[in-house]
Amino acid sequence: MDSTNSPPAFHILAKPTGAICNLDCSYCFFLSKEQLYIGSRFRMTDEVLGSYLHQYLAAQRVPHATIAWQGGEPTLMGLDFYRRSIECEQKYARSGMTIERTLQTNGTLLDEEWCIFLREHHYLVGLSVDGPRELHDAYRVDKAGRPTFDRVLHAARLLQEYNVEFNILCAVSAANVTHPVEVYEFFRDDVGAQFIQFIPIVERHNETGFQEGNTVTDRSVTAEQWGRFLIAIFNEWVTCDVGRVFVQHFDAALAAWAGAPPAVCIFSPTCGTALALEHNGDLYSCDHFVEPNYLLGNILETPLIELVSSDAQRQFGLNKRDTLPRYCQECPVRFACHGECPKNRFIRTPTGDLGLNYLCAGYRAFFAHIDQPMRQMTALLREGRAPADVMSKHRPPTALGKAGRNDPCPCGSGLKYKKCHGAQKRG
Repeated sequence: MDSTNSPPAFHILAKPTGAICNLDCSYCFFLSKEQLYIGSRFRMTDEVLGSYLHQYLAAQRVPHATIAWQGGEPTLMGLDFYRRSIECEQKYARSGMTIERTLQTNGTLLDEEWCIFLREHHYLVGLSVDGPRELHDAYRVDKAGRPTFDRVLHAARLLQEYNVEFNILCAVSAANVTHPVEVYEFFRDDVGAQFIQFIPIVERHNETGFQEGNTVTDRSVTAEQWGRFLIAIFNEWVTCDVGRVFVQHFDAALAAWAGAPPAVCIFSPTCGTALALEHNGDLYSCDHFVEPNYLLGNILETPLIELVSSDAQRQFGLNKRDTLPRYCQECPVRFACHGECPKNRFIRTPTGDLGLNYLCAGYRAFFAHIDQPMRQMTALLREGRAPADVMSKHRPPTALGKAGRNDPCPCGSGLKYKKCHGAQKRG
């Protein structure tokens, strides 16, 4: 195996059920991928499972690897499939290699047996929730059109009961984008989540399900709505929750301001090291480009390392940087954004150049808004202090100063004042 031109590490989202799911979320971009495999059973065979894990673990030139399962709905495979995957990992992992495991799920099939397994094998579970009941159920329904909120909240409680680490993945759509603080407080106070990812719905208006066309559906957010959504949540977070709640966009921004490498592919200068593996062994350039033009090959026919190192995949990754229009190249917040995800680059710049990100106006507003607190947190880090110290600069001092020690903290954290800003004040 020639790994001369291969990246030292890469990430794969493996889809053991392909696009098959027990829900019928209106905005889901992946359900239509079922049409790529008409007649398939949509179940990853043991041959593909073993070949994938063998090749993937052998190709990592770092001492750790992440086995990531997604869908569709990956829990439809049943627990025995994941027990076999653990056996394969143990068989093929190099001595001393650390393996992290993730499972992205809608949560509706999780039960006690699942939670015991997930805890035993230290899975990080990504749980898809879109906010309080009315906002979640607007689009996240099952195949019979029934709401799913109660089932998903039950899954969150089970994960907590069995001490399974999980984060929230919230799709931000037309249904919930105008309720940012309500959504955030629900996750923080009602669910008790510490890690939250917000994914903006940008759904192209076409019949293919592919990344083509320059109009979006009415389920999508506008750029301005997306910017206001992030800003409203940031204002709450920077006042109350730095160091206590971790929001992926805010963490990524702090890394950019601090000069650290971006940890999220959408904000990297280039991409191409986060690929998608279909149930039959087909490897695609990216989870958002599971389309014929981005099919690299099949790992049962061509070694995985050759596909990942191919000219086609290298060019796919470089195009993220090389196709940035001049408007983006000269943007003052390019260092934090880098044009975001290529899947969203389908509108024109003010000068008429094609390739501007559909969400650009929202991101420019957001990054401009957070510049001062990000600079303050970066300064704190360089002084060896915690970024959470920034909250003392942004909390409303008059309102907080009137709170009694046993009163709810006016910042809205849900904690008593003595445990929240009262504790910071004493410190």
